[in-house]
Amino acid sequence: MNLSRREFSKSLALAGLGCVTGQWATKKALAAEPKIEAGTGFIDMHTHIGTYTDPKKNLSVEGLLKWMDQFQVEKSVVLPLTSPESTMYLQTTESALAAAKAYPDRLIPFCSVDPRTTHAGSVKSLVNMLQRWVDQGAKGFGEHKVGLNFDDPLMMRVYEACQEVGIPLLFHIDNIRGKDVPGLKRLENALKTFPELNFIGHGPGWWASISGGLTQQELGGYPKSKVKPGGAIDDLMSRYPNLYGDLSAGSGANSISRDLEFGTKFLIRRQDRILFGTDYLAPGQHVPQFELFQKIELPADVRSKIYRENAIKLLKLT
Repeated sequence: MNLSRREFSKSLALAGLGCVTGQWATKKALAAEPKIEAGTGFIDMHTHIGTYTDPKKNLSVEGLLKWMDQFQVEKSVVLPLTSPESTMYLQTTESALAAAKAYPDRLIPFCSVDPRTTHAGSVKSLVNMLQRWVDQGAKGFGEHKVGLNFDDPLMMRVYEACQEVGIPLLFHIDNIRGKDVPGLKRLENALKTFPELNFIGHGPGWWASISGGLTQQELGGYPKSKVKPGGAIDDLMSRYPNLYGDLSAGSGANSISRDLEFGTKFLIRRQDRILFGTDYLAPGQHVPQFELFQKIELPADVRSKIYRENAIKLLKLT
């Protein structure tokens, strides 16, 4: 059901997210930079700083913060990109840590290392590396976006190290990075092997799997058809309590908007393990998540969990 701007604002207020009006609808509204009070805004599980593919569109820390203010995002997770398949311009853990050190009340750093790097030759060396970053403030590992099968032995080493250090891992799945098959059997192998590691799903392959009956090609894309029964996400979430979903990027928004009736019920059903995210990574980028949540009707407590409470609990922010 479509909500009016007044109704949408009311639902946000009831969820403890402040009085957010229809400011997202127009360019004029984007010029406003409202003051965000602690405990009232979104917590965005997925952002980046630096350059992704276009050197003319570098996103500075200040640029990210300005965008956050425009869209009532109180805090953002800053994800490095450290694998050659993940981006044209690598984004380092050190940059994420430095940004969070400069703005500790707004930015939450994650850490990342490509599992093929020479120093990461053993679980012990990975644990030592990750622990140093955690000691500097890293709250998780990711974005884990690597050109290997999801359960390749090198990838499994990373999962083992994250489990030992005690941080969640945010992963990307498609037909190029974190490669899997319809039904996400490789992901399930990792979930089963590392039950104490919280996995956070993201990417076309993950979100396409909200539906059953996928082909391998569809696993790497953005299916637009109605959701079919037998989706791997629901199945895996029902059996593995260490599995979460990051509702960012076009893939996350598409998974819900392609079938709003199913998507709404899915969000309610999985309300304790779905995390608001945008994948904001370049100045002027269109972010469909805000429009999406104007289209769907959710109980206030469900919105609050998805918008911020689940992230606070998972990342131990209090």
